Amino acid sequence: MSSPSKKVAVAIMAKAPRPGTVKTRLCPPLLAPEAAALYRCFLLDKIAAVGALADAQPVIAYTPDDARAEFDGLAPGFSLVAQHGPDLGARLHATLACLLAAGHAGAIAVDSDTPTLPSDFLQQAVRCMSRPGPDVVLGPTEDGGYYLIGVRLAHRELFDGVPWSTSDVLEVTLRRAAAAGLRAICLPSWFDVDTPDDLERLQTTLDAGNSATACQTRRFLASWRR
Repeated sequence: MSSPSKKVAVAIMAKAPRPGTVKTRLCPPLLAPEAAALYRCFLLDKIAAVGALADAQPVIAYTPDDARAEFDGLAPGFSLVAQHGPDLGARLHATLACLLAAGHAGAIAVDSDTPTLPSDFLQQAVRCMSRPGPDVVLGPTEDGGYYLIGVRLAHRELFDGVPWSTSDVLEVTLRRAAAAGLRAICLPSWFDVDTPDDLERLQTTLDAGNSATACQTRRFLASWRR
């Protein structure tokens, strides 16, 4: 059996679910406390998915610095690392570099905005990083970004100066990987939940899907609609 340090680390990039600091683009239709409660459900569903992965070390990369105790309660059994850096690129690079320096065979950062993301996609990423193969694995989002990035070595050029929160993120990252001589592969695409339209799509998807998917998010939305 693999030792924890040799397993692939899978880090959820997580903010403390506090009103006014998360999912602000969903207000309206949500009130700030509701948006924070919904984001907490997103986190709990992603924690359940990552915690169930085989051959992976589950991690929470948290912000702000004073949120450690909060995440101790939300994600028992997960390793906790604080996010550091002035922007998303710096925080992603620092998190992945920290996990690789700890001796993990590979490191994956996954977002907290895709509560219905199939667990199979996450497991595919772990498999890619667990055996010889690509240098970089990416999980594209439909808006041109990515829900996941996995690496075997820390490559700062994949993160510096990327136009975050635009539709060019994935394309720029793939271009940077190619220029650095890195082999990158993409997992299936998925949608994240940032806007009221995304929220409506999430509700429709959950209504039509497996009742075991995103249990916490499903419960919150059912209660909110009532």
